[in-house]
Amino acid sequence: MPKIVAATGNEGVANALRQVTPDVCAAYPITPQTELMQRFSSFVSNGQVQTELVLVESEHSAMSACVGASAAGGRVATATSSQGLALMWEILYIASGLRLPIVMPVVNRSLSAPLNIHCDHSDAMGARDSGWIQIWSENAQEAYDNTIQAFRIAEHLDIRLPVMICYDGFIIGHSISRIEYLEDGEVQNFVGEFRQVNPLLDIEHPLSYGPLILPDYYMEYRKAQDEVASKVSKIVLDVADEFKKLSGRKYGLFETYRLDDADIGIVILNSAAGTTKDVIDEFRDRGIKAGLLKPRLYRPFPYVEMGEALKYLKAICVLDRSDAFGGSFGQMFLDISTSLYPYDKKPLLINKIYGLGGRDYLPEHAEHVLNELIEITRSGKVKAYKEYIGVRE
Repeated sequence: MPKIVAATGNEGVANALRQVTPDVCAAYPITPQTELMQRFSSFVSNGQVQTELVLVESEHSAMSACVGASAAGGRVATATSSQGLALMWEILYIASGLRLPIVMPVVNRSLSAPLNIHCDHSDAMGARDSGWIQIWSENAQEAYDNTIQAFRIAEHLDIRLPVMICYDGFIIGHSISRIEYLEDGEVQNFVGEFRQVNPLLDIEHPLSYGPLILPDYYMEYRKAQDEVASKVSKIVLDVADEFKKLSGRKYGLFETYRLDDADIGIVILNSAAGTTKDVIDEFRDRGIKAGLLKPRLYRPFPYVEMGEALKYLKAICVLDRSDAFGGSFGQMFLDISTSLYPYDKKPLLINKIYGLGGRDYLPEHAEHVLNELIEITRSGKVKAYKEYIGVRE
């Protein structure tokens, strides 16, 4: 029977890692990820999980150790946030380029400077094109569920790619909420036995990893990596279907909320989606056809599926909890724009930057956005394509 608990998001993800039981976990503490690895290390020290926990001197070393352990033939996990993810940047590309199925929760936090320990999405957005699969989570339940599914996705023999599970620092990571845990045996049966592929420790079949590739083959290697990434969406959906049979909880590439007959829509990631859904309900009660799309699989981005889901709307606002300095718009806005580009008839798009450094996202912000979308559909004109909301003048 499922076990219902009141727990933080970090505690839920730590418990998911305990249930999966990776062979090796190398990690370094950083707020707001620290509680996650603190709890998991307690499971290790108490003998509740048989994982080799490697204590390292930095996040760069943590990811380097994970690469070594995964290449050697182990099931491997780690976790990080903010500057920690930034310090891993060099090794992220090695992990994905070598197709090592490392699983890494990322407890989203702003990047320095100035120093800020609170939530925004600049850390994971900075690593969005590193070849890692990215799965995003609205609440603690989704973070727990996504962590379990991530091992099945990463280790699928058709892809063998590393996965980040992103969830909002403090807002999800440290807030206590309802989580429904699966039984340990159910999780272990769902994830299954780890299957080694070309392990370095198989001394009967020696091989080398990461050889020098010069211009004659490097581009072919990158094209092959892109072809592998093109298979991810189907595998994510297949794993989600199996997980629904186990848990009763449904997942897809993204979630739509009251979008089927909507005229206006908001696209938004993670915890802010919950606040936005409540405001959409209020607008629906007033007869305004508003809806929401919340991406789950952000990399590889499901451009075709996303475009099909949004093309019927009249106006859309994409809310980014990060900014692309000098790039004019937020990162997700650029991806949504690309997904709609092929259509002759498409919605009018605007971009709002919100919540940087942990600034609260409030219902009135969603109301402001929806009222602006109503005016855009009425007039057919956009006053500003990009705006910071909730910022002091």
